[in-house]
Amino acid sequence: MRCPRSIFCARFADIGGLVSYGPSQTDAYRLAGGYVALILKGRKPADLPVAQSSKFEFVINLKTATALGLDVPLTLQVAADETIE
Repeated sequence: MRCPRSIFCARFADIGGLVSYGPSQTDAYRLAGGYVALILKGRKPADLPVAQSSKFEFVINLKTATALGLDVPLTLQVAADETIE
């Protein structure tokens, strides 16, 4: 059974998911690196503010859309950060 799925992580669209929309993994790693740097400089983890990624990625897998017989409107393709063909 083929079923279109929307997934939170862009990498799942790379392996066949129809669309993904979620926080940027690159931005999340950058934030984590900042936390590590502060901790290594002596800050207590409990004293650090909570932060979350403010950048989101929208990826469309056109190959999967075609396999499912779906037409993705051009407006969505233009809005996407990445399209996989």
